[in-house]
Amino acid sequence: MLAHALASDVKLEIIETCYRGHAADAASHAAEDGFDLVIAHGGDGTVNEVVNGVLRGGPRPDKPMIGVVPGGSANVFAGALGIPRDPVEATHVLLQSIEHGTRRRIGLGQVFADVIEGDKSRWFTFNAGMGLDADVVAGVEKKRAKGRNASPALYLSVAVRAYAQNVRKPQHFTVEVPGEPPFDDVGMVFVSNTDPWTYFGDRAIQLNPSTSFDGGLGLSALKTLRVPTVGRYIAQVLATGNPKGGNLVRRDDVGYVRVKCEEPANLQVDGDFLGTTTAVEFRAVPDALTVAV
Repeated sequence: MLAHALASDVKLEIIETCYRGHAADAASHAAEDGFDLVIAHGGDGTVNEVVNGVLRGGPRPDKPMIGVVPGGSANVFAGALGIPRDPVEATHVLLQSIEHGTRRRIGLGQVFADVIEGDKSRWFTFNAGMGLDADVVAGVEKKRAKGRNASPALYLSVAVRAYAQNVRKPQHFTVEVPGEPPFDDVGMVFVSNTDPWTYFGDRAIQLNPSTSFDGGLGLSALKTLRVPTVGRYIAQVLATGNPKGGNLVRRDDVGYVRVKCEEPANLQVDGDFLGTTTAVEFRAVPDALTVAV
């Protein structure tokens, strides 16, 4: 039905993905073939692949515009852009955008690490992290590989186990941002490209509410993962969406975030587990992508 609605207004070529990275390859070929618009219908992982495929070789004015029709469980990128999470409503918005030529140029995050294949870089649209959040993403991927459905309950149960593991064996990160001395012995690192950071069901989780697609990256890092600190942080996130505190390193508009650690730690971008590494740079890239909205 969605394809029929889109095909009524545009010349449409449909590709059903069948392997990890297929959406990125298809989007890259579309860009090379001169397509004006590439539509991602799926969850945030599919959107991330499409964005990375379109931007292979770097951002350029002749790159296709991206359209998004949500089809996953969270759809954070669509929600941050104000695109309805219902696919039928989102298709209507997309058709209106095509008809009226409305679009938005947005900034993206780019992560550089040796664990990433190819040119060692990967674009991300809404969040990335090293440590605890990546531990959760890795744990959920393992559960899904065994047939479990992604759900708030699954994420919560995996997060509790990952946190307990971090308490038993803390991770130690050194974090650098522009114009400041390094922050040593940090316990976890969250990086945002926009707000919200993610959704828990229908509830928006806000870590850096001043971060947007029009500015730099947001950093939210806790110096310790002791229960009182983490409990206070979670309470603030749920109550106000504007966390503060002496054990919180928070910056809302930075050009880069560099993270190092002695022991390999998990890395994730847009909810996709990339592997383990000891050094990462997250970089803000303004005006990197055009989106139909």
